[in-house]
Amino acid sequence: MKISLTDREADVIQVLWDHGPSLVSEVRGRLADELAYTTVLTVLRTLEAKDYVNHDEEGRGHRYFATIKQQTARKSALQHLTNKFFNGSAELLLTHLVSEQKLSPEQMARMRTLLAERLGKEKP
Repeated sequence: MKISLTDREADVIQVLWDHGPSLVSEVRGRLADELAYTTVLTVLRTLEAKDYVNHDEEGRGHRYFATIKQQTARKSALQHLTNKFFNGSAELLLTHLVSEQKLSPEQMARMRTLLAERLGKEKP
């Protein structure tokens, strides 16, 4: 499933992933940027039109909830990034991450462990 989110949409749906079903005012209050109520509502309606969010009626308002999993969105975004900037090569992406980022020894150790586990699963 290809998922496409603008930065603003990603901020809004992150609130739903972090805090669960929320009213527009609750989403608005949890965003880092101060946005108008109508702006947040518009973003939620756009996400709903994309089938990434849905809502339940609650009194006079709507309680919005994410219909896509965060992991699914991450996977789609990473695939897009890999295809767009690294010629579809996960190896180039990983090489870039390791060489360009200031990773702590603990982060490097976790990456080594993950790679070793992955290699172990692929052995005949």
